[in-house]
Amino acid sequence: MPRYDYRCRACGATFEVSRPMAEASAPASCPDGHDDTVKLLSTVAVTGGATAAPPSGGGCCGGGCCG
Repeated sequence: MPRYDYRCRACGATFEVSRPMAEASAPASCPDGHDDTVKLLSTVAVTGGATAAPPSGGGCCGGGCCG
């Protein structure tokens, strides 16, 4: 189940809520009971197994600046 980060505008607390994606936009109360909260944008870390080196000659940025 995804976890969503929130910040309470009343007390400044940051907290997580686990809920189904269908309820992602539902409001959340902070642990201290305040209802004035905002959902934070979260970053997702994606790791891959690619080990190949980028092509030489500037192919990684479309110009000669990389090569």
